Amino acid sequence: MYLDLKDTFWWTGMKKDIAEYVAVCDVCQRVKAEHQKPAGLLQPLPIPEWKWDKLGMDFITGLPRTRSGYDTIWVVVDRLTKVAHFIQVKTTYTSAKLAKIYMTRIICLHGVPRSIVSDRGTQFTSK
Repeated sequence: MYLDLKDTFWWTGMKKDIAEYVAVCDVCQRVKAEHQKPAGLLQPLPIPEWKWDKLGMDFITGLPRTRSGYDTIWVVVDRLTKVAHFIQVKTTYTSAKLAKIYMTRIICLHGVPRSIVSDRGTQFTSK
């Protein structure tokens, strides 16, 4: 919406005001007009040559909280064998905490992979 209005209107804090409005606007959330270039076709990933050489990982969120406070499952999959580790974590864990868990639960067992594929979730990207 900001891109549609910026050539005609301007005020201090305009971008923030529009973002706040769009966040609570029911119609805006349903329509979600994209102003980004459409993504290209998906490219297949090459088949790994060795087990635990190339991994995929993602988080399953929105689960009911356990008595211990866990509410997320971290899934780490070997792309060759499809063997998976399902690690219970909390959504409040920091990147540093997740890195420590990764070291003790994955690297200690399988070594350091050559590559990791993720969906660019906030847990995997820098701020």
